[in-house]
Amino acid sequence: MSSHGHGASSAAPVAEHFLSSGRRSEKLSLSTLQSKMKCDPESYLSELDDLQGQFNSSLEVFEQKAAMNFASITGIGSDPTVGKYLGDRAMLLAHVTPLYPEHLANFPAKLATLIRCAARHLPSGLRCRLAQALILLVNRKILDIGETLSLFMELQTLGDRTLKKLAFDHVIHSIKRMNQKHKNEAKNRALQNVLFSMLQEEDEVRAKTALVTLCELHRKKYWFDERTANAICTACFHPASRIMRAALLLLLDYEKIENDSDSDESDIEDETKESPQVILSKETIYKAHHQGTAASKKKKKAKLERVMRRMKRKQRLSTERNNNSYYSPLNHLNDAQGFAEKLLSRCRKCNEIFKVKMMMLKLIARTVGVHRLILSDFYPFLQKYIQPRQLDITNLFAAVVQACHDKVPPNDVQPLFKQIVTEFIHGRARPEAITVGLTAVREICMWMPLLMNEDLLRDLALYKKYPEKAVSVAARSLIGLFRELNPSLLVKKDRGWHIEVSEQEDDDDVHTSGDDESVGTNRRKNDSAKKRKFADFQVPNSDQLSLKRVDSAVFEVHVKRRRSKEERSALAKAGREDRGKYLPRKAANQKKTGGLSNRQKERKKKMPVVAKKEKIAKSHLEKKKKNRRAGKQFRGRKA
Repeated sequence: MSSHGHGASSAAPVAEHFLSSGRRSEKLSLSTLQSKMKCDPESYLSELDDLQGQFNSSLEVFEQKAAMNFASITGIGSDPTVGKYLGDRAMLLAHVTPLYPEHLANFPAKLATLIRCAARHLPSGLRCRLAQALILLVNRKILDIGETLSLFMELQTLGDRTLKKLAFDHVIHSIKRMNQKHKNEAKNRALQNVLFSMLQEEDEVRAKTALVTLCELHRKKYWFDERTANAICTACFHPASRIMRAALLLLLDYEKIENDSDSDESDIEDETKESPQVILSKETIYKAHHQGTAASKKKKKAKLERVMRRMKRKQRLSTERNNNSYYSPLNHLNDAQGFAEKLLSRCRKCNEIFKVKMMMLKLIARTVGVHRLILSDFYPFLQKYIQPRQLDITNLFAAVVQACHDKVPPNDVQPLFKQIVTEFIHGRARPEAITVGLTAVREICMWMPLLMNEDLLRDLALYKKYPEKAVSVAARSLIGLFRELNPSLLVKKDRGWHIEVSEQEDDDDVHTSGDDESVGTNRRKNDSAKKRKFADFQVPNSDQLSLKRVDSAVFEVHVKRRRSKEERSALAKAGREDRGKYLPRKAANQKKTGGLSNRQKERKKKMPVVAKKEKIAKSHLEKKKKNRRAGKQFRGRKA
């Protein structure tokens, strides 16, 4: 082995300095050598040969240890200085590779091979250092992301948290930069095939890594196409239960992910906090183009461009936020009917806990609502879970409402609708159950009003006089809905003023044969009635309803939950903040800093005989003072 290899394998650190070819007596550190090589590459060819020789010799040592399954590692794995030695030289060679394309032509391939073969056995610090060097080569376009994508996906499965984040961010950033100016469909398809094949593997760690990467790329709209969306949706049928649950959670919480801390909105807020605000006015634009030196103009123009980009992003986010529709990868399903049927079949056969089944039911319902599917077997399957004692009943009702739309035959939903009424809305039910049942009936009737008949609506409208406020509010909300949908089903007094006004106008048109003072009176009555406030509720159309996401919080708006023991104790402690810590009476008396205690006061009291004598002496003294003030003017009483 060469002298370089002997120096690399020794435990003692090697001195990090070189002798420049132009200045033999000058000692250079690696950072100084790197800057000098960038300024004058041709003058430091001998130092480059030394660096390359040391890296190659260290690489040979690592390859020999890898061939022996690292059974005889002595100084490499335990001594951090040897790992730092190799990592620093790999990073320096990665920095100067663009300067010496002919001399370092084989270096990128050697580095990639080293990481691919020995990454699992390398120390964590050295592994991250080599990965950073490889990322630098990819960013300098010396290596292509297509050559290293599988490697960086593999690095995320090693269990190293720092390396996992480094590799994940690099993959996202590389694909973003690749599609920033124009999209190369052939290249994107090749990269997608790598992740799609990894997603279908049985290894849970590898499959979940591919799933999270695909979801992030689709969420940030770098791969915003049907292939990626369908690949994410088909992960719900992965044989591994862990991958299936992850896919279900990602699809259900896609809207929440869009509003998380990594979204564009938070980036804008961070930018506005960090960068100073620039007022976009004519004066600012004029100064950026006509005042100052060339360097200052360049800075002002760059600042104006950042402000313009920030304003455009804010405007785009505000328009997206004002739009009631939401996006999900479910919108791009090629075979939505087949997806819903297959997922329902798996939900029937699986032995998962109820929480996982609930996620599957919610996803099926959302698919049915978005694509307006007819899935007749879904509603009887939901019917067996409709019970007041059922856990997470509000989420179940949200799924029921989401699966109802105008194309579903009413006969498919009628048994489920009747069970909700009979199980939740009756005289012996709790107020919470009645409130949730009335709200569920209202939401279902908004989508399918033909399920309601006159007799049932008359009975449900009577709950408007229920003593519990939550129940009465829910009943009045149901009445307000049918004032707009079908007022003829309501009793006359529940139809509202605008219905009575229209009926009165029809009567006036029929009976206008009387005198004119009577017509004026009727008109005044109608005008006064029209001034009353009508119901403000407006029923959305079918397109808006299909895009609407039903939230389970709707069913708990007016319901007062029973507090748990921890909440009650916390509420009790909140009112005792000013009292201080509890102390016994004896300890409290000892710590007392105010007046005297009763026992101390008793000790200072006089004896009873002494007190009586003192009282008598005091009264004699007062009499003497009174007589002395009277003098000789007193003559006695008159006869």
